[in-house]
Amino acid sequence: MRLIEKIHQGSRGTYGSPRVHAILTGMGETCSEPRVARLMKRHGIRAKTKRKFKATTNSKHKLPVAANILNRDFTPAAPNQAWAGDITYIWTREGWLYLAVVLDLYSRKVVGWAMEPTLSRDLALNGLRMALTQRQPHPGLVTHTDRGSQYASNDYQSLLTLHGIVCSMSRKANCWDNSVVESFFGTLKQEHIFFCDFMTREEARTSIFEWIEGFYNRIRLHSTLGYCSPVEYERLRHVA
Repeated sequence: MRLIEKIHQGSRGTYGSPRVHAILTGMGETCSEPRVARLMKRHGIRAKTKRKFKATTNSKHKLPVAANILNRDFTPAAPNQAWAGDITYIWTREGWLYLAVVLDLYSRKVVGWAMEPTLSRDLALNGLRMALTQRQPHPGLVTHTDRGSQYASNDYQSLLTLHGIVCSMSRKANCWDNSVVESFFGTLKQEHIFFCDFMTREEARTSIFEWIEGFYNRIRLHSTLGYCSPVEYERLRHVA
């Protein structure tokens, strides 16, 4: 039980029995996932509870929208073949803080993000700029978002064109077309944001940055990745 408690605490209280079992197995411990689940239940150890959230982008505009090129192909064969982005919001005592992210669908790694006090087009642009600086993709990359005005704006589309990036957008009112990023936001809020009371936007910025870079990208096990973190998944496959 001590190992289970230590693993659960190390996950910031977010791991349920499947991830705890995956770590135990990786440590050479012989146990079944049902047994881990029973022990956790018996000792009152459980993953943090989930809450629902809503999207923020506004698709009611007259700007051109792109076709759904990605078509829910969320498993590219290599990094920098397909990215996905979206925007969400975080409440602080100072007011809303908006977060834009870009995920590489190969490893689910957050490769770009930006945070601003207003829901402006610069929010999406700055997140994309960070991803481009970090990853330096070759032309032909597909980047998928919803139809929000931030992504349909001339500035955002011009930046995509400049780097030879293919734009893909979700079908109207179809959150499943961008479900990987929706899932990421769910994880961020359910495992971190909902358990915080940010006094200032700067406090929220620091906390979210630390969670993304210090925990999610480098430590948090992802079931889609065979219970590897995004950084570990890329490292094991010898990619940049």
